[in-house]
This record gives sequence, C-alpha cells and structure tokens, in this order.
Amino acid sequence: MESVQKKQSLVERDRQNVWHHISPYSEKNPPMVVEEGKGSWITDHQGKQYLDGMSGLFCVNVGYGREELAQAAYEQIKKMAYVPMTQSHGPAIELAEKVNEMLGGDYVIFYSNSGSDANEVAFKMARQYHQQKGEGTRYKVISRYRAYHGSSAGALSATGQALRKYKYEPLTSGFLHVAPPDNYRKPEGMSIEDYNIARARELEETIIWEQKETIAAVIMEPLITGGGVLVPDPVYVEKVQEVCNRHGVLLIIDEVICGFGRTGKAFGHQHFNIKPDMVTMAKGLTSAYLPLSITAVRKDIYEKFKDGKENSHFRHVNTFGGNPAACALALKNIEIMEKENLFNRSAEAGNRLLNGLDDLRNLDFVGDIRGLGLIIGIEIVEDKLTKKPASPECVGGLIAACKANGLIIGKNGDTVAGHNNILTLSPPLSSTDDDFDFMINVLKKVFHEKVN
Repeated sequence: MESVQKKQSLVERDRQNVWHHISPYSEKNPPMVVEEGKGSWITDHQGKQYLDGMSGLFCVNVGYGREELAQAAYEQIKKMAYVPMTQSHGPAIELAEKVNEMLGGDYVIFYSNSGSDANEVAFKMARQYHQQKGEGTRYKVISRYRAYHGSSAGALSATGQALRKYKYEPLTSGFLHVAPPDNYRKPEGMSIEDYNIARARELEETIIWEQKETIAAVIMEPLITGGGVLVPDPVYVEKVQEVCNRHGVLLIIDEVICGFGRTGKAFGHQHFNIKPDMVTMAKGLTSAYLPLSITAVRKDIYEKFKDGKENSHFRHVNTFGGNPAACALALKNIEIMEKENLFNRSAEAGNRLLNGLDDLRNLDFVGDIRGLGLIIGIEIVEDKLTKKPASPECVGGLIAACKANGLIIGKNGDTVAGHNNILTLSPPLSSTDDDFDFMINVLKKVFHEKVN
C-alpha cells in the first residue's frame, strides 16, 4: 500500500514542481513518469510498458539500457571529469578524428551542448568568416519554412515554424525564410523533379532580391524532420549547393536529427551529392545518454580564424561543451553503431515499416506516408481530394489510441497553425524485427478502428 501511495504521489509532486517542455498544462492527462528503459521499450512508474516509437525526441539511436555507454562515461569521470575546451583532452581529440572521418575528412570540430548551441555557433562563425575575408556586408541567414533549428534566440529566428515563435518575437534580425519542397502538396501536373528545381530557384531569387552581398549562409536539414517529414528530391539539395556556390554563400547542413544513422546513412546529406561548408549535429551523437553537440567546419573556413590578427579568433566559449565523459560515451556509441551495422539496419528497417504500413494509404483519412530510413511521417487529412489537414482532435485521438495500445508516436506539434497533422515515427535503430512488427500491428489496429 505504501508503495502504491508513493508512486501516486510522484504525479502530484510533478504537478507542483516541474514545468514541462512544449506541453500545455492538463489536469486530466498528466505526463508519463518514466522509470526504466531497455532496448526500444520504456516502463512508467506504474509498471506499464511502451515501445518508444520516437526514440525520445529522435535521439536514442542505440536504444535504452546500454551498460557499455554508462561504463564508458563512468571510467572517464573517474579519470578526469572536466576539462574546458580552452584546453583539450584525449576523448575530444579521438571523437573529432572519428567524426571527421565519417564526414569524409576536411573538417575541424567545435563542441557544444545541444543542437541549438551547434547552430548558434555556425551562425556566428559564418558571419565572422565573411567579415575576415573582406565581405562584412554578409550577415543574413536563409532557412526554410517548417524547419526547426533550435529554441535559443538565433536558432529560433532561423526556425520556420511560426507557432514556436509566437509571443516571443521580436527575435534576432537577419534571418529570412523560403518555402521547402513539399512533394505531397506540389502543383497538379508538375513532376516532382521540376517542382523541386523550382523551389531551389526560389531560394536563388531570394538571394538575388536581398542583394547577394548581404547573404552569409543557408541552413537546412537534409529533410525537414519535426516540421512534417518532408523528403526532397535529390535534385533539390544538389541545386541548393550549386546556388550557394554560385553566390558565395555558405551551406550549413543541420544533421541534429538526421545524423548518426537516422536516415540510413551516417549523415542525411550523404544521400545527396553535396559537400557542406558546415555540419551541425547532436542527439544521436551520444544517443542522448549525455548532452553533446558538434559544429563541423570545413578546414579552409577555419583557416580564416588563424591569422593571428587581433580578435580574429572565434570568441565563443561553452562551459560544458566537449565534456570528457560525453566525448568518451559518444565514441563508444559510434562504436556500437558500427559494430551492429545500425546505419544499414536503419535503411532496411525503414523500408520494412514503409512497406508494412503501405496499405493504410487506402484509408480516407491517410493522405500520404513518407520517410527516409527510420524517420517516417503519416499525413492525416480530412479530405483526400482537397488535402485539407485533419483536425487536432483527430490527430490527437490517433496518438492517444496508439499509446493506449502500448506504442508512443509523435506529431509535428506546435509548428505551423493548421498543419500539425503529420504523425511521426522515429524508433531506435536497434529495434528488433518483433519491435517493428509490433509498431505496424498497432498502427493498423488503431487506424482501422478509427474507420469502424
């Protein structure tokens, strides 16, 4: 009895003391209190198990309960718990070498704590770089509507999700937005390739209209993830790089979600024939076991910060960035991914999920199912002909029904008013065949019950 009361009191203590991320307060639906995780499954404080079809927030790539990750962090903390990155340490050096190898060489590594931090760093580097090469008028950054790049002031300014910014504006100046390719909603009679080329041309037009000498960088995810799982045609990404090169604009690729196998390759941009100027990453870098992020910068850009002139060095510090335990853990995390071939596993399992869910397209309220690797979006609509997005009540009901059946899924919540209608799946790359069958069976059950 005492144990039951103690567990019940957790919810009340939570209500009194914890302010939850991006969640409206609800008396009737308190947040889940999670006590344990193993593999792809989590257990709440009442002992109920759920398959985490979202890997937390697109991040627990190798699954829960990896003792070897805890051990790697523990051993490093015993040896040396903290070194500021004004100096250096072995795990930071080894991890930088490993990530650079995964990127194909030619980069140097700057450490921070989170994806937001990594993008803030990239914006500052881009502006300073142009200053130091004699193009001080270049300060504007172009990103895309529906994309998410972080919650700090600059990163939120780059984010193209109006609901994330609402009531917090004005934010940082110098950020512009263009429309991304949304192949499901392309104009009738237009090929996907032509549509994607047109979107890339719109980016170039924006650069020209804004006076190209004022544009410092373009930032984009390989595919828009939390904004609705919008997968571009390869021609779009490659044309964007061509546009950036033509106008002297740096290309920053945000791999915070797509990186470390989520899309079926080490990095999402490696599906395309491009070479970014900067690459930002976090989440799957440590499978979220400890906070760590990276801004990888092409070496020729880094050279502009080494000339020895006053104030030419990058004047940015981050207390916890590059923490030794986090770096040691990240190395072990990447070792697990390579040993267990999880990048290829992600590609194969993603196809398995897409194929397993394909017949849901026949339902009247399923507009589209799309994805790359283990990030999948299911667009829920009220009308297939008009493609009118489904109501929040409809989308929320499907999520709740999945949870009632033991499956956690997500949605592109609080992004663009009227378009928060894409259900998302992003399970651990280490999920078993039985796990994937469970996901498919629950989704089919829930969707068909909605019809009946």
